Amino acid sequence: MEARPVRSSQTTITELMIPSYANFGGKIHGGILLSMMDKVAYACASKHAGTYCVTVSVDKVEFLQPVEVGELVSLKASVNYVGRTSLMVGIRVESENVKSGEIKHTNSCFFTMVAKGDDNKPMEVPKLVLENDEDIKRFIEAMRVREIKEKVREEMDDAKSTIEVSMAGEILKNERCIIKLTR
Repeated sequence: MEARPVRSSQTTITELMIPSYANFGGKIHGGILLSMMDKVAYACASKHAGTYCVTVSVDKVEFLQPVEVGELVSLKASVNYVGRTSLMVGIRVESENVKSGEIKHTNSCFFTMVAKGDDNKPMEVPKLVLENDEDIKRFIEAMRVREIKEKVREEMDDAKSTIEVSMAGEILKNERCIIKLTR
């Protein structure tokens, strides 16, 4: 399996935001943008892997600025990291007001994808060729993100397993809730 450079699978999808994509507030619905991000992550990961890829997780989706009807949204995807069967795809989302030419960075996020073989089992992916400083920086950043995710996953599992309901009154005393048990 031949290693592939980052540039060989970089993918950009641009789409016009139409009225049917808007939410009740008149802005583009976050679910529409998430669906578009999933599509570009799939396209990018599959180009690198040379096979079908599935989404395993989505990290750091924060909608920084609203997207308006009539704007062009561009989603730029790049494989930042590869494991044995997984790929981390970085996505940058920008919206462009075609009248003013203003471009807004609306969000960036990471999709972790897993390559699947014809037997639907995880399949090894090609190594990633890092050709410039930006490729190297993104690979190292993705390694750090993976480490942080693992620590957070462990802490979340611990938090779920160690909840003491008998201590709820003390734990929740400064929170905006009322305990009203109906046993």
